[in-house]
Amino acid sequence: MSEHNQPATKLAGLDVPLERDVFLRSMLRELAGTLQDVVGLDEAAGFISVVGQRIGDELNASYRAALDVPQLDAAQVGDVLVDLKRRINGGFSIVEHNDERIVFGNTHCPFAEKVVGRPALCMMTSNVFGSITADNLGYARVVLEETIAQGAPGCRVVVHLKSADGHEPLGREYFRG
Repeated sequence: MSEHNQPATKLAGLDVPLERDVFLRSMLRELAGTLQDVVGLDEAAGFISVVGQRIGDELNASYRAALDVPQLDAAQVGDVLVDLKRRINGGFSIVEHNDERIVFGNTHCPFAEKVVGRPALCMMTSNVFGSITADNLGYARVVLEETIAQGAPGCRVVVHLKSADGHEPLGREYFRG
C-alpha cells in the first residue's frame, strides 16, 4: 500500500486547530465578513436576519411541541431563549424580567472568538429572540445594547414586550406573523 493511501494516519496527530465546530464557526465568520465588505453592514445584517427568522420559526415550533403547548407564555419565552442559547454553547441568562421587558446577559457567544468584528452575526440572536417572542406574545422589540462582536466583554440584549408608543424605537421590531 502506498503512502498516499494512509494520509489520515500520518496527519491525525498533527496540532492543527480544526474540527467541525471550529470549521463551521470560521465559515460563518468569513461569510458574514464577506457580506459586510461587499454589501455593507446593514445589508449583511438583513441577509442574516432572514436566516435568523427561519431558524427562530423552527426552534419555536420545536419548543412548543416539546412543551406540548400551542403558545408559550412570557416566562416560558424567557426560559426557552436561555435554553436554546445554552444548547449551542452560549452563556445567556435572564438579568431582569417584568411585564415590559426581558433583559438578557451573555458571558460567551456561541460563535466564540469568531464573532469579534462581525456584528452582522448578532442578527441571528436578534431575529431568533424577536421572532419567538413576537410569535408567542404578539410583539417584540430587540435592542442589542452591548455585544461581544463590537468588543464588549459580554452581551446585553433587551427584548421589549410592548410597543414604543409613537416615538422612533431603538432596535428591531417583530410582530406575530
